[in-house]
Amino acid sequence: EKWDYVLVSDIHEMGSEKEIKRKKFLDELSKKGFAIKKIEDKKLFYGVRAPEHIFRKYQWLLRNPDSRLQSQDMDGDIPVTTSFSLPRIRIVYFILHNTPTPDLEKLRDLVKKKVFEVAFPLHELREMLKEKWAHWRDIFCQQPIGKIRCYFGEKVALYFAWLGWYTYLLGFAAVGGLLVFVAGITVFSSSQMSKEICEANNTIMCPLCDQKCPFWLLSDTCTYAKVTHMIDNEGTVLFAIFMAIWATVFLELWKRKRATVVTNWDLYGWDEDEEELALQLINNLQHEPRRYQHSYWHSTIVLLLVLLMIAVLIGIAHALVIYRVIVTALFTQSSLELLREHANTVAVMTGAVLHYITILVMTKINRRVALYLCDLENPRTISQRENNFTMKIFTFQFFTHFSSLIYIAFFLGRINGHPGNYVRVAGNSALAPSQCHPSGCITDLFIQMAIIMLLKQTISNVIEYLNPWICYKLRKKKQQPKKKSIILGEEEEAEDPCKSQWLSNYQLKEVEIFTLFDEFLEMVIQYSFTTIFVAAFPLAPLLAFCNNLFEIRLDASKMIRLQQRMVPRKANDIGIWLQVLEAVGILAVIGNGLVIAITSDFIPVQVYKYTYSPCMAENSTGLDCSTGYINHSLSVFRIQDFELHTKVPEMLPGFARDSIKECRYRDYRNADDYSYTVQFWHIFAARLAFLILFEHVALCVKLIAAWYIPDVPQSVKNQFLDRKHSNLR
Repeated sequence: EKWDYVLVSDIHEMGSEKEIKRKKFLDELSKKGFAIKKIEDKKLFYGVRAPEHIFRKYQWLLRNPDSRLQSQDMDGDIPVTTSFSLPRIRIVYFILHNTPTPDLEKLRDLVKKKVFEVAFPLHELREMLKEKWAHWRDIFCQQPIGKIRCYFGEKVALYFAWLGWYTYLLGFAAVGGLLVFVAGITVFSSSQMSKEICEANNTIMCPLCDQKCPFWLLSDTCTYAKVTHMIDNEGTVLFAIFMAIWATVFLELWKRKRATVVTNWDLYGWDEDEEELALQLINNLQHEPRRYQHSYWHSTIVLLLVLLMIAVLIGIAHALVIYRVIVTALFTQSSLELLREHANTVAVMTGAVLHYITILVMTKINRRVALYLCDLENPRTISQRENNFTMKIFTFQFFTHFSSLIYIAFFLGRINGHPGNYVRVAGNSALAPSQCHPSGCITDLFIQMAIIMLLKQTISNVIEYLNPWICYKLRKKKQQPKKKSIILGEEEEAEDPCKSQWLSNYQLKEVEIFTLFDEFLEMVIQYSFTTIFVAAFPLAPLLAFCNNLFEIRLDASKMIRLQQRMVPRKANDIGIWLQVLEAVGILAVIGNGLVIAITSDFIPVQVYKYTYSPCMAENSTGLDCSTGYINHSLSVFRIQDFELHTKVPEMLPGFARDSIKECRYRDYRNADDYSYTVQFWHIFAARLAFLILFEHVALCVKLIAAWYIPDVPQSVKNQFLDRKHSNLR
């Protein structure tokens, strides 16, 4: 005895409002010909089965029966209960959620009012997927996409097909990033600039603030300088260009992969609007399609609210900046030597952890705001609502994740002024914006990205799996079967075979409407981390690759073992996510160009080598052209020019108070009036020229790659050609 769907309800008192509402809803289903079976335990279970004429009508309306679940991936051994099981679930789901009671309440309203607790389709014969897919031993094996499609539908199958393809190509990027990182390690101690910093025992650096902050020696930051030059080298530039090309090639190859897959499924020309109209007519023959409408007034309000939300997210990033400034000032004045010496690094690391916590909190808020804005727009169809929601939530999440990184990459150390004239935070003379290390700001960006990616890929994945596992265990414990009491002279009543199946499915975690959406969003944000700032963190593709190997099996295990069955959804592509990925690809070109031109010291070093270095003089054979760069990049500040309210900083041990007449700081300024030097403008022009050249070359290469790789394989085109020819004969 097969049942399409199960509704679960608490046991309400006879004659109560909830009991009456439940009866009205079930009566409406009965009028449509649904068979209903009731089983009572600690909860009330209602199994519903739709009449066969509904499915015949669906086939007749679309003229393309779903009973042909054909695919080359099936291998002929797929245990599908009925050839029409997926469309049955989809159609029944639509009717259940669009059947109003006489009070004009639908199932969603009744669930909100606690009339029903949950509604779900049943898991059936999933052992094959447990063995072939949701098992850790298959972590390096190809996924059975055809079998996933036969059980969860096309939308879920396309998600895993995309994720598998993304992970496969990510392997090449991971190898490239690892090679660049290893190459950086080889120059860990051999970099000329690192040597100069480590040997600068007499170079006195200016205090990082002008209220009790001490002077410090440049050589104190020797290790930090080595780490910086391990990341910031010529290989990073080449890898950034490689990743810009990789992003384009990945998307173009995915379009070809998707075309092949959906053609095999006979869904290449499938129309989502036609499908939704057919379901509406099956549910209500008098249904009139909702007309296309557009309101400039609504669009303007939504746009303003989106901009307001973005401003709030940027404000939160600004708050994180202020946190870093305050923490740096406090640690710099600390009595602990360890904190004083590593004040900036500790501030960066704690700021990154705080940023991660902010991401967790704002993700929930962003979702509520995006849903509210979608309700304001009142989209015409379900697919349009999904697209609108996707664009809004991705925009909000992008600013949540990247606002702080954008500040570190492009503003840190560039808006702080100079000693004697620091820019203040809220007018407080003790709080000046953080400065970059003399070897550059790229290490700060590296630390921030590493911490966020590691936390997201460990803690978030653990929570993502533990949450349904704990829910399953708690429900299972609550829903212990009633103890059977055998009265003398009576036989024990046989238990209904449906009861154990319904009960075991109920104990699983409820599947939310955004479950698959959340998986996509997580991967697209990861894709953004992997491409946009990869110049600062070449290990990002490797971390993403390792995470995805586990993510695929983790999601599979979760869907098969711990969650109620998803409603199968038809699809022939990944929807608006493809446009989002293409936008991220363009942002990756811009972002990496800016990181190399502005954050990295690559351009200043090249300008120095070919303009001011000793190599420009005669008899410079065998000399490293970056010799003297560190001294050249530091400006001189006279101690007497400190502002009047400045408290004289502490003197360095071994230096008399009056012996320090000047200190150095990272900038290109004249020693007399602290105006910008000619070198500053040379470097500024070189940065701008490189940025324009890099972005134009990278975008041209992307366009050439997009043109060179056809979206649809020739085999698919020939297949359609043969089909048209045979239809005409």
